[in-house]
This record gives sequence, structure tokens and C-alpha cells, in this order.
Amino acid sequence: MTGRPPAARPVPPGPEPAPPGPEPAPPAAPACGGPDPYAWMRDHDRPAMQDYLAAERAWYDRWLESVRGLRNELAAELAARLLPAEQSVNWRQGGRSYFTRTVPGQDYEQFCRAAGPGRPAQILLDENLLLADPACGGGYLGLGVREVSPDGRLLAYSVDFDGDEVYQLRIRDLARGSDLPERIEGTCYGLAWSADSRSLLYVVSDACYRPHEVWRHVLGTDPGQDTLVFREEDQRFELTVRATRSGTYVLIESAARDSTETLVLPAVATAQRPAVMEKRSPRVEYRAEHARGPGPGEFFLVTNAEAEEFQLVAAPADAPGRARWRQVIAGSADTRLVSCDVFGRYLVVEQRHAAATQLRIVDRRSGEQRLIAAGGPEISLALAANQDYHATAVTVRTESLVEPPSWHDVDLATGRWRERKRQQVPGYDPARYTTQRVTAAAPDGTPVPVTIAYRAGLRRDGSAPCLLYGYGAYESCDWPTFSVATPSLLDRGFVYAIAHVRGGGEGGRNWWLEGRLNRKRNTFTDFIAVADMLAAQGWAAPGRIISRGLSAGGLLQGAVFSMAPRRWQAVVAEVPFVDCVTTMLDPAIPLTVNEWDEWGDPRDPAARAYLASYSPYDNPPAEPRPDLLITGSLHDPRVLIHEPAKWVARLRATGTGGSRVLFRPELGDGAHTGPAGRFGRLGFEAEILAFVVDAAAR
Repeated sequence: MTGRPPAARPVPPGPEPAPPGPEPAPPAAPACGGPDPYAWMRDHDRPAMQDYLAAERAWYDRWLESVRGLRNELAAELAARLLPAEQSVNWRQGGRSYFTRTVPGQDYEQFCRAAGPGRPAQILLDENLLLADPACGGGYLGLGVREVSPDGRLLAYSVDFDGDEVYQLRIRDLARGSDLPERIEGTCYGLAWSADSRSLLYVVSDACYRPHEVWRHVLGTDPGQDTLVFREEDQRFELTVRATRSGTYVLIESAARDSTETLVLPAVATAQRPAVMEKRSPRVEYRAEHARGPGPGEFFLVTNAEAEEFQLVAAPADAPGRARWRQVIAGSADTRLVSCDVFGRYLVVEQRHAAATQLRIVDRRSGEQRLIAAGGPEISLALAANQDYHATAVTVRTESLVEPPSWHDVDLATGRWRERKRQQVPGYDPARYTTQRVTAAAPDGTPVPVTIAYRAGLRRDGSAPCLLYGYGAYESCDWPTFSVATPSLLDRGFVYAIAHVRGGGEGGRNWWLEGRLNRKRNTFTDFIAVADMLAAQGWAAPGRIISRGLSAGGLLQGAVFSMAPRRWQAVVAEVPFVDCVTTMLDPAIPLTVNEWDEWGDPRDPAARAYLASYSPYDNPPAEPRPDLLITGSLHDPRVLIHEPAKWVARLRATGTGGSRVLFRPELGDGAHTGPAGRFGRLGFEAEILAFVVDAAAR
């Protein structure tokens, strides 16, 4: 981890020992003087902090042992719904066909290339073999990029072996099946090959984990000779790099929370100095994709310039500035345009309408448009892997909370659907379950969408336990997805619900604006209103609602834990961002500066007061309190582990009123979202479900 350590303060040697007796007491973190008694936890290398985290993990493991039978039962149910071997749908790229697969007994994927009828597939990258790499010390593996070169001879991929999202970039000769000698340390997400496959552009992060530079590497040379292509000096902006689907250009994209700028390089000349497509402006965003010919072709840009919910414009590729923009699809107050993908003659535009995803197909020649939608807002729709610029059909993926994913090809000329694959779930019958979209009224009268799932025949008599999930930040969308864990809840009589609260993006750009900065409390009151609706309308027992969320969704859980503690039977806050004021005051903490536009800059007294009004660490609730499960990870670069640790310490110190406070710190290798690998994730989910089911039975 990086960041400026706090000034030295006298700190006791470790957690206070538990008093003697048959029933040990939970850990108690030492408190120091000053306005923040747990500020010393900022340095996780302190022996006292290490001792405290170890004590909390031991306390959690002791609880886990008490529900071992339930946890094992749930883990077995989840494992039974996984196919031993699974293969993805194929996608075309560079005239070849690719897919991923899992094999029996192994945790990670194989990335493969089809070799033709009757011939075995070529395994390009077996992630399982990377576990034997000398750099892999703890069994954790995360991939950052995985890009085949335009000529199909090479594979660029990057690996992270501890979960901190700092990757080593490697290049594999696919004919030999071995890596080239050069390895590039400290890389991040984003990569683009040159058109001749002889060089590539990649991204590196600064000390605060901000992707801030793009570098160029020529194959066969020492990475120490790599050249800097672009450095982003403004700490509010992050970089990524990608090639257009047409293969003609490389785009370097710099993005803040509500402003973007794109730099352009010809893929045949990546050593050139990049040109700015359109200079950045406050609160103006655009995202570009390229269409070939005639001449240099044109860029299609989805932008909010003069269109709050975004419009689609086109511009000549050799002069793409705003003065040359031509409107293709006008903005609409009720439809958020998200992205535009180019497939030769056709454009596929992703949009959000009525809190659901739609795809709009546009014929570039005739201007004819066709709308592609799922069967209802409770069914999610998304483009799958579609890399072929000349494709005449695109593969889409649909699923719901109760319907496993299926993949269809949609003909771009006719709009007809053809099923390619439906995911098999052993022992599972979707007909036994129901899902639907309902709404709740927020305190200001705004309708808040809610997606719910339950076992068919459920009686809405107000007796069912309920797990309510939420996120609500960054304009991110919580579309309904299938999980092998959901049936285990529904079969035990639970209702499962997702609250699509403000701060997310399901309702468009304005939905996000109404849940950020000085309107952030709408996110929390929306969530509480959803819980109230579920209880009032008989979907859930008023005293048996359990809430859950991760990261910014963990902040949501912490906030509603403090604001309405009697509403919840239990709360699950995974890697929660809960020490809002202190974190946003420290620019040395990862993500702080570029997130002032999401949460507010507490150097402004008004912003600080507003943050302090809901920061969970600063607002421990009155008793009684619901049971609480909190997670954290030592290597997490997004929510540093001292945040949940400080919150737990303060909650323990202010009294639990007989409720449980469990803290599961991941002290080994692990990522922001938990363990890696399909079996590791399954085991972790079984632990969370064991807490939920056990809490509902108390």
C-alpha cells in the first residue's frame, strides 16, 4: 500500500487482552488521544495494527466455526450448481475464433483459439498454470489485460499476484507457447497494439494508484528504453488506452468524474505525437469509436455537449473537433445514450430507458433505426464479446435474477434473434421462481425502481425474510444478474431485492446527479424507502430485512445502519468506504483527488459538514443496533483496510447492545471484491450467505 503515514503517536502494543472466563470478549482496539482515537490505524504495518487485524480475524473465524454446518451446506448447494466444465460462446477477431473455458477441478480459465473442425483448440493462456509462477506466493491471481496482436502471433497479458491491481505485463509467442524475455512492471488496465504488431502502448499508475501515463514498448527491446507517450498531470483525471475496433486508430482517453478528453494516434504510426480530438471542458464528456472510409473515415461520439442525457454525433476522422460535429441521434430527456459500437455499415448504440438497457441499431447508409430490448426491465441486456468490425450480427447476453444467462446473435440488418447458448445450471429449474420490477416512493416522491425475486407461490403476508442489495454511486448500474447463490436464499423463503437508488445510472445521467455531492443523502433515503415499501406491501417481514452492499455500496450500508438502525435485522458491508471525511481530506490516499467530484472536497467547510452528516465512522447509531458483518482486504487499493477497521473499533467502543459485530479482514492475498478463482469466490459467498441466513433466524 502507498500513502503518507500519519505522524507518530504513542500507541499501546496491541489489542487489550480478553478477560478471563468461559466466553471470550470481542477484540478491543486501543484508542489514543486527539479528535480521532483510531487515526493510528492508517499505518497497517504497525505491529499494533497487525495484532488488531489478526485478533478480529480470529474472532470472525470463531463465529464462522459456530455456523460451520450451515456454511458447508450452502457451499455444497452453490458448488452443485456449477458445471464442472464450461465453455463460453466464441467470438471472431482478426479472422480467427476465440473462447474461454473452465475444466474440472481447476479454479481459473483457459483462453483458447479454435483450430478448425476436428482439431483440438489451441490453449493460448492457462491461468491455472500461472499459480506455479515464482511470483505467485499466496494462490491469488488477477488478470489486467489480455489482448491478441493484430497478426494473431502474440498475446499481451498482465498479472497481479496479491490483489493490489498493480500488474506485470508479459508478451507471449503463441506459436511457441512461451513468453518473450521482456516483462514490464507496475502496469495498469488498458493496452493497444500497433497495426504491425511490433509495438504496444500500455498504462502505468502513480503512487496513489492513479493511471497517469501511457508508454510505448517496442518488442525485443529492454523495457527500460520504453518511451513516454503521454502523462496526465491533472490528478482529477485517469488514463486508459485502447484500439478502435476498426484497427485504424489508438485512443488515449483521459477521464475525470464529469469531463473527458481523447487523444488520437494512427495505429500504423504509434510513435507519432498524439493529437487531441476535442479539448476537455468542465462537465463535458465524450466517447469515440471509429468507422472506416471513405478516406480516413469518421468518428462517432456519444457526448453530453448540449444534451444532458447525451447525443450521438459524427465528425471527420481527420478533423474531429466540435466545430465539425454532425448530429446523428438527438438527445432525449428520458433516454440516456451510453456508447456507440461500429460494425462496418451498422452502429449499435447502447441506451438506458425506463431503468433498463436497450440497443439501437443504426444503418449508416439509409439512416434506418431499429430498437432491440429484452422482455422487460427485470431482464438485463448487454453486448457480449464482439471484436469483428465486419460482423453482420452481434452477440447479446440476457439474464435475470432467476434466469441464467443466454447468448443470442442479433442480425444487424433484420433485428432477428438466434439463440447460441443457454447456460446450464445443474438441478435448477427457473420455472420455480419469479422476478419482477416494482417501485418505491422516495421521501421526495421520486419513484425508485426495485427488482425482486422470490420462489413461485410466495404469500405476500409480511412474513418473509429479505436480502436487499444496493450500490448507488458513480452512475454505475446494478442490472439484474443471475447468481448460483440466489436460489439458496429463495428456497429458504427469502425475497431478494435490488434497490436501483439515485447515485447510480439506471435512471440516466440525472439519476446520478441527484445522488452525488450535496445530494448524496438521496441515495440513503431512497434505500430506506425501498425497505419501507417491501415491509408495507407484504413482500418482507418488517423486522427481517437484511441489507448488503460493497465498496460505495458498503458506504450505503454504513449510512443506513446509522440512519435507520431499527429497520434492519442485519447489515453486510463489504469493503465499505466509511471514514469519508478523513479519507477525502488526505490526497495521498488512492482515489481521493479524482473523487472529490463524486463526494465533495471537505476542504470546503460546507462540503465537509455535509460529508460529516452521513459518514458512518462519524455517526455511530444509538442502540439497539442490527447485527453487522464487515469485510476488508489488506491489499485493497480502493478502500484501504484501516477504514473498516476504524469503523469496527469505534462501533465496539460505543456499545453493541447485544448485537454482533463481525469483521472479516483478508490478511493474505486478496482483491477489493474478495478471493479470486471460481471456487474461492464460491466459498466466500457461502460465508456471507451463512451470516445472512443465520441472522434471519435469530
